[in-house]
Parts: sequence; structure tokens; C-alpha cells
Amino acid sequence: MITRAHYQGDLSDHVALAAHLARAGLSSEAAAARARLFSIAHAALTEAGFDPRAGSPRAFYVPGRIEVLGKHTDYAGGRTMVAAAERGFSIVAAPRRDRRVRVIDAVRRETAEFDLDPDLVPRAGHWANYPMTVGRRIARNFPGPLVGADIALASDLPPAAGMSSSSAMIVAHFLVLADANHLDERPAYHGDIDSLTDLAGYLGTIENGQTFGTLLGDRGVGTFGGSEDHTAILCARPGHVSQYRYCPVRFERAMPVPPKYAFAVAVSGVVAEKIGAAMEKYNAASRLARQIVEAWRNATGRNDAYLADILASAPDAAERLEAILRTARSEGASPEALVTRLAHFVAENDRIQPAAGDALARGDLAEFGRLVDQSQDAAERWLGNQVPETVFLARAAREHGAAAASAFGAGFGGAVWALVERDRAGPWLDTWRSAYHRRYPARAGRSDFFVTAAGPAAFRLG
Repeated sequence: MITRAHYQGDLSDHVALAAHLARAGLSSEAAAARARLFSIAHAALTEAGFDPRAGSPRAFYVPGRIEVLGKHTDYAGGRTMVAAAERGFSIVAAPRRDRRVRVIDAVRRETAEFDLDPDLVPRAGHWANYPMTVGRRIARNFPGPLVGADIALASDLPPAAGMSSSSAMIVAHFLVLADANHLDERPAYHGDIDSLTDLAGYLGTIENGQTFGTLLGDRGVGTFGGSEDHTAILCARPGHVSQYRYCPVRFERAMPVPPKYAFAVAVSGVVAEKIGAAMEKYNAASRLARQIVEAWRNATGRNDAYLADILASAPDAAERLEAILRTARSEGASPEALVTRLAHFVAENDRIQPAAGDALARGDLAEFGRLVDQSQDAAERWLGNQVPETVFLARAAREHGAAAASAFGAGFGGAVWALVERDRAGPWLDTWRSAYHRRYPARAGRSDFFVTAAGPAAFRLG
């Protein structure tokens, strides 16, 4: 179902492969970097015992994503505006004849092995948690004969930086194993998954543990997120910011990024990994959204599933809901916390995003930047998912002339994007980096600054 960028050449031929990747929608710089990573992954697979005489391995590109707007809205049935980054995973894989899955991280030089088993116990707190969770869910949702794969991956996507490295890992391993087992030919698959947006919704439930249609849920990876990341990774359009609604996933519109502009990304160096205390902070925002829905149901007797459904149920629904929340009794959440969470969702989902999308569509970057500033301010004041480093980076970007800038992802660390002119992106990035390192010298060693176009969605080579 994903795009196939037909390439019959040698994965170690950097020049030919880079040219092919550029035709698939990557900038020339990104295509060259991807080609090098494919070569590294291919070499690792060969070193691990893959015999090229057995046939050509399968190769996949899976990007990270930039959340332009839509902070903590997707799992509440809201909308987001997203683009694919030009950094991500280059994966080279070969199907096996048994149910064994061997994953080789060619950059870290680490390996994880497991069987496709419905009773598999993933390694929580370890990167192998993600491929193992995929393997367990596939074994449960698609019983019967299954084969594993030898998988080598190489990535330049910064981990725990808010760019969806974990979701990209989920997507990558599902694509490999689905391809090896021809899952899309099974009735259990096409009974619920009939499009890329369906697939994105399903992969979101692999991560959060929910059921998708008749495909029963499971333990997930421990975070209560939505399917924004998987949608961006599978459905992004080169050169565009795409707007989607969720629960279920629906495409709304795509706005072109102005041709003279690109995204500068600053990885703060403050780890935003969804484990331990960081996972609890992330889940707290999700939990508040669920508690708002529970309070509404208890007070009205209605059965609305998501916060967005409630707000769309009547013209005065927001006012009625706020009144209910002001006297609500919810375990672990004060009425003030519930009202504040509602205020953020209404501002981000219903007011800022539609207006910002309109501004971007007509090329009004001044208005777009003003609205993005409002989103950043709402995250700082109401959502409470920002840290001093991301606040500084967003403000410094605007002070140095970025058309717009915002922190993105789950928050509590992570990264900030800035929309800047392509022809001065290099010097501008140096200025932004220097300002950050002067203010937070202890973060210099872990931070990362780079420029990316809005790139293509995941695709298979060959």
C-alpha cells in the first residue's frame, strides 16, 4: 500500500541510489545521506549472514515527522498539521523461513532477537520494545503461518527528540513483516485496513494498545498517544504541510510550504523519551482529556467517545462542558486542571489550526507566524509541556527572523522547528545554534541543529 520507488541497482552504489532517492522526493543533500545509510544497513545485513545469492533484500525508507501544529490533540479526536522530515530510518531486510526476527541496529551495533509469538514479552525501557511490540501484535491479530525476517536499520533521526523516532520504529518493522507475510492479502487485514489512513490508525493502536475494528488491542508500548505520527510518516506529501483529523484518521487538506522556505530544526538536548517519569508526564495530558470526556458522559448521559466529538455535538457544547468541569469530581485531577486542559484543546484545535492553515495556504506568513506564536504560548501556559530550553529556542528563532517557530511533539523536552528562507538557512542556523549554546552551554553536546524540507512519506525501494 505504500509507495514503491522502483530501484533495481546495487544498494552500495551511492551515486545511483542517491539519484533515485532524489527522484522519490528527497532533496539532493538528504538523498545522499539516505544512500549512505542504506549502504551501512546493507553491509550490516551481509555481515550478519545474509547471502545475496538468495535474492535481493527488501529496502524501506521511513521518515520522522514534524508536527507543525496540533499539540496533544490527535488522541482526543482533534486535528494536526504535519510534515515528514528528511531524516529517518533506512531499512534493509530479508524474510526468513522460521518465525525468528533478528533486528540489527547498524549504527549502535546492537542486535535484538525474538520470535513472532502472541505471548512474547517486550523489553520495556529498551529500543527493542518497539519491534517486539509489533511482532507480538502481528502474531495476535494475524494467527496462522508467519515468517520472521533479518532486519538491518540505520537512522539519523535523533532519538527521544519529539520527531517520532519510536513511531517510525513501529512503522518500519510493521512494513517489513507485513511485506514478508503478505498480510494485506489476508481477510483479517483488508477487513479493517483499506487505505494508508486506515493503516496509520491501526499502527497507532499497536503503539497505544487499543483495538482497531476487529483487530483486538494488546499491551502497547506504555504511552496513551494517538495516530498523528504514523499518519505523517505514511501519508505526508513532499513540499506540503498536511492537515488530518483523527479517531478515525481523515485527510482534510494540504498546504504547500512556500518554495523559498524550509524547516530548521533544533533538538534541544533535553531528552523527551517516553519512559519512566517522562512517560507519566505525557500520559497525564492524555489522561486529562479522557477525564473530561468521562465528566461529560456522567453529567449528560451521552456517549461521545472523544473530546472533539463533544465540542462538535452542539453550538454551546464548549460552554456546557466548561460548566460541568468546574464542579467535576475526577480522581487525581482538579476542576481547574480539567478546565485548563479544555481551554488548550479548544484554542489549539478549533481556533488556531484552521486560521493558521488558511494563512499558510494563501502564503500569508506574517499571520501564520502570529498564530503559531499563540500555539506556543498556549502550550507554555495551559498545556504545561514545555521546558525552559524549548521556550528559549522558539523565542530566539523569532527574534532572529524566522517566519514562524514552535516546539513540537509530546513536549517535556524535545525539539523546535522554525520556518526560514532556504538561501540563508545555513548562516541562520549557525546564529540560532550559537545563541542556544551561549544560553545553555550544558546542552551543547546533546543538541542538534539541521535543515530539512517537507519530505516524502515512507516508501519501499524495489
